[in-house]
Amino acid sequence: MTFLTELKGKNILVLGAGLTGLSCAKYLHGLGLSFTVNDSRDNVIETSKFTAQFINAKLITGQWCQQAISHADLILVSPGIDLVANGISVWVNNDCQVIGDVELFCKINNARINPVSILAVTGSNGKSTVVSLLAYIAKTLGVNAQLGGNIGLPVLDLLQLENATSAELANQPEMLILELSSFQLETLNSMKAIAATMLNLSDDHLDRHLTMDNYQAIKQRIYPQAEAAVYNRDDKATSPTSSVENAISFGSDTPAKGHFGIHYINGKAHLAFGEQTLISLAELPLAGMHNALNYLAALALGYSAGWSLSAMSESLTGFAGLAHRCQRIATADEVQWINDSKATNVGATIAAIKGLASTKSTTSRLILIAGGEGKGADFTPLHQVFENHVSSLITFGKDGNAIALQSEKTSTTAYEVTTLHEAVKLANSLVSSGDIVLLSPACASLDMYKNYIARGEHFIDLVQDTVHTTRESI
Repeated sequence: MTFLTELKGKNILVLGAGLTGLSCAKYLHGLGLSFTVNDSRDNVIETSKFTAQFINAKLITGQWCQQAISHADLILVSPGIDLVANGISVWVNNDCQVIGDVELFCKINNARINPVSILAVTGSNGKSTVVSLLAYIAKTLGVNAQLGGNIGLPVLDLLQLENATSAELANQPEMLILELSSFQLETLNSMKAIAATMLNLSDDHLDRHLTMDNYQAIKQRIYPQAEAAVYNRDDKATSPTSSVENAISFGSDTPAKGHFGIHYINGKAHLAFGEQTLISLAELPLAGMHNALNYLAALALGYSAGWSLSAMSESLTGFAGLAHRCQRIATADEVQWINDSKATNVGATIAAIKGLASTKSTTSRLILIAGGEGKGADFTPLHQVFENHVSSLITFGKDGNAIALQSEKTSTTAYEVTTLHEAVKLANSLVSSGDIVLLSPACASLDMYKNYIARGEHFIDLVQDTVHTTRESI
């Protein structure tokens, strides 16, 4: 009996009516199944539109419904919903299966005659960069690949139903490049990836996972669900804790045979595979050692999929990176203004600071703007990088003061402001030609913005307006 056959006649509950939840609803509706969608928010979706689209479904909003939860045989939970913190877990009956949309996809994909191949990426930082880089490489190599999971389309949108046209079937991707958050990995057990990586591990989401040990264990769940484990030699927490048949590492040191790392030729760093030199870092558009590791991780995953190393290396020069991830802002002054709004945790900010510090001149200064919703993070690791690399620190937002405290007893001059606008104005008054101003918040944005994208776009607008106004007044 297939998993899809088992679904018929079961009480199916979709928790969450956001992008992921509605993707689940569309898929279940396409199979002709009855189900209930429950969301604690009022007016999250217009009831008339929902009932018109999903004839055999029921919508419950405004609160978590104990009756629907306790009677469910299968719960499809959106990754952003914490079952424990919301008091939902105590209502779930012992026989109920609780999974996410990625697990549902994998169960169905595994049973298909021609399953979609998978490359999977997790880690605290750099996930989006690596999967986007992989998608770019795949395109240059002529591989029909699609991004999914925590980025791109919800994965269930990629599954073709039984009544799909021949054109739709012909256009389906041959490979899925999955970005997986810890929230998605909590409910994932059935993935059969060609290769998977845990890029790094740093303090993040401890408001939900509580301890670093628990957070690490959840991230480590990715390795048993892949034929090859790709790990980071520079971060021991990423080394597989379970038995794996095939392991490939990457790191900033000289690699052993069959692994990826860095070769130095006449003092210049190059990406390398064993003794084979691939390409100089100076030729690549993404600066800093943290991005060199991202390149190496992508190459290791592609190599595991059988892609040509030389072709992949050649393609790297065309990848421009992601918006809001160490993104240079075009200005008329001679200051580098960097938008790294996507750095929503401490590890991402440390990586950005170190990566940029390694590229600046000895006379240039780095001014950091940070702050927001810290999500229960430990900011103490910032103390050393402030001392070593940051000339001035400007903080704002809910946890701005907690970040500012890490500059005490360092050579970093700290300023606290109320808004991002004030932060940009202050930074502009401090800079000289050749300096770097980096927005890398080390925090989520939800205390002041809808998301990190809105924060980053506001920063770009403020920088361009402030720098332009300043130059006009001179």
